Amino acid sequence: MRSAQFISCLLTMAFLPMLLYAQNVTVSGYVTEKKSGERVTGATVYISKKNIGTSTNTYGFYSLTFPADSVELRASFLGFQPFSVSLMANKDVKLDIELEQSKDLKEVVVVAQKDAIQTRTQMSAIDLPISTIKSLPAFLGEVDIMKAIQLLPGVQAGGEGSSGLYVRGGSPDQNLILLDGVPVYNASHLFGFFSVFNADAIRSVDVIKGGFPAHYGGRLSSVIDINMKEGNKNKLHGEGGVGIIASRLTLEGPIQKGKSSFMVSGRRTYVDVLAAPFMRGPVKAGYYFYDLNGKVNFKLGAKDHIYFSGYLGDDKFYASENNAEGFGGSSTSFNSQLKWGNITGVGRWNHEFNKKLFGNLTTYYSQYKFLVSAREKSTIFNSKEEFSMSYSSGINDKAVKYDFDFIPGANHFVKAGLGLINHTYKPGIQSSRITSSLVTYDTTIGAKDINANEMDVYIEDDIRITSKLKTNIGVHATGFTVGGEFFKSIQPRAAVRYLITDDLSAKASYVQMSQFIHLLTNASIGLPTDLWVPVTKKVPVQQSQQVAAGLAYTHKTGIEVSVEGYYKTMDNVIEYKEGASYFGGSSNWEDKITIGKGRSYGGELFIQKKKGQFTGMLGYTLSWTNRQFADLNNGSRFPYKYDRRHDFKVAGVFKVNNTIELSAEWVYGTGQAVTIPTAVIPGLDGGLVQLYGPRNGYRAPAYHRGDISAKFSKTHKNWESAWIVSVYNVYDRRNAFYIYSTTGREGNTVFKQVSLFPVLPSISYQFKF
Repeated sequence: MRSAQFISCLLTMAFLPMLLYAQNVTVSGYVTEKKSGERVTGATVYISKKNIGTSTNTYGFYSLTFPADSVELRASFLGFQPFSVSLMANKDVKLDIELEQSKDLKEVVVVAQKDAIQTRTQMSAIDLPISTIKSLPAFLGEVDIMKAIQLLPGVQAGGEGSSGLYVRGGSPDQNLILLDGVPVYNASHLFGFFSVFNADAIRSVDVIKGGFPAHYGGRLSSVIDINMKEGNKNKLHGEGGVGIIASRLTLEGPIQKGKSSFMVSGRRTYVDVLAAPFMRGPVKAGYYFYDLNGKVNFKLGAKDHIYFSGYLGDDKFYASENNAEGFGGSSTSFNSQLKWGNITGVGRWNHEFNKKLFGNLTTYYSQYKFLVSAREKSTIFNSKEEFSMSYSSGINDKAVKYDFDFIPGANHFVKAGLGLINHTYKPGIQSSRITSSLVTYDTTIGAKDINANEMDVYIEDDIRITSKLKTNIGVHATGFTVGGEFFKSIQPRAAVRYLITDDLSAKASYVQMSQFIHLLTNASIGLPTDLWVPVTKKVPVQQSQQVAAGLAYTHKTGIEVSVEGYYKTMDNVIEYKEGASYFGGSSNWEDKITIGKGRSYGGELFIQKKKGQFTGMLGYTLSWTNRQFADLNNGSRFPYKYDRRHDFKVAGVFKVNNTIELSAEWVYGTGQAVTIPTAVIPGLDGGLVQLYGPRNGYRAPAYHRGDISAKFSKTHKNWESAWIVSVYNVYDRRNAFYIYSTTGREGNTVFKQVSLFPVLPSISYQFKF
């Protein structure tokens, strides 16, 4: 009898977890916008009063497991009316949720705080609503996503008007910029004054500065994750605008209503077109840039969806001169161009294996290319001569990866994946050709293409330990092969969140990051001649470690506040040696650089209000950033060029009513660190020689600027229109673009600054239908 009871007890203990699991039910499905049919990324789905919730993934999928019971399921997302439904959940349920947009200008009642920043494990991350980005004052009438990101704490701009990003002491090459999951290597137009992202084609923008989840890798300092619109599945929709320097148009609509859709968007400047009639002489010159975005998606069934998207963009400066026939039938012609751009293409297939497992297969192509060329032809007494030269560089990526989301229950959200990337580096080729009736000379100088393969694998788990304590533990591993060499890196990631109250939480994180690519640059504004090169025996893998801790708070009105402190180290960063550059051939670039380390630490404050008649954000950063190289500054540590002790930004948008919207922003920052001459001495040849002080030992004047904008909208029967008036640098602050030295009247050294932009008013017209 006792043995039977003992066996019964053992069987009960063995099968108890399965019996308990059998009492659980799972609700899963997709969250979409009711009006457009687009899936919603980052929507919160939760069970009211049970402290059980989750967020939709990139494709709008969610899965919730909880004890069988009669429950109220809720869903919410910024700018949409909260969704609520009562369920008698005694078995698994497939529930797709449609959210309706909220049109009330007044404060939206915050039904719950389940999607607030204090509840997330992730820290050092900010999502920027596209509606907010489009409402900010625009530079020359062009809405710019990267300039909006510059308003965040911990993010520095590269210089006056630049769209470059320097995040927590990092350099531009340390930012992983993704468009629909594809890396974009040069995100700038017009040497950084505009970015390549047309806001009309973009659905979401997420910025991560630290505490990186394991599914991200390849860069040290930030992730800028940008996703394009999928396209309206229900009806044809269009929007566009006409500005001072550019126009744009976006169309989207159903291919098969409710099942498939398309989106196509284009933007182009027309300065060259407007200037052409005024160039009547032999010299012609111009500049333009354009962007093309496209996307289609198809629902293949209840569990399968495929997407194809791409981007094409170019910048081009060109000049030509043609002289008519002269003495002896002579004539000359000259043509030159400077051109750079990106191409991306991606195909994605996501499949819902079951109510707990979601997979996404991605294959993509990314290309960045740069070309400068010149050609001169001449004819004298029927003798023809021709000279041509060109310089080109770039990088191509071809990749495939598979990512999985596994949600076994209410306490775990597992992400795992693996991928392979083939990189082809084109680090610079110079060619020249001379042709005449007597001789032909042809030469090519530069490095050959470099092929490399990168393999990545990761796993992470967002774990709910108790109702107050959550953690995210993961690891990202990379193997990199190039030139017969193999490099590897294992990067642990950890984050923890403790909910002090329903509105306040404490967070901390530790991450290691590795980067197997370097950027060779002499410029501060992201010139397109920058060269991307891989790691080698002489130039090792860039590595960083970052720890961060802070508090996150959400007020009942929806105002979010975060305070964070961070400490970050960077190893194996590179810089050109004094006087070196990539010109003259790049085949020996390894001998022109020096390898060192960097350090950045500080604190950040961020306040954001996303809902209501007045929205805005305020950011303040107190930070220190420096670099140290054996071959620079006598081996001593020196301030990084974009080390700014104080950095303050504030922006606000006020909707007066349904027709008038006002916005303003103000930025302030400690002046850039620059190197200046401290003395002038006679040279051996009788001239004067400048002696320079410590590297970046002088501070330029503080940078500050204010911008304002007013939008006047009108609703017509089938379309909407708006006029936008903006003023950049409204109080005419002449900020230093760069500083140079000259000799004064008394022979002393005088420093002068060059400023770019005075007050710049602009007007643009927008429309929707």
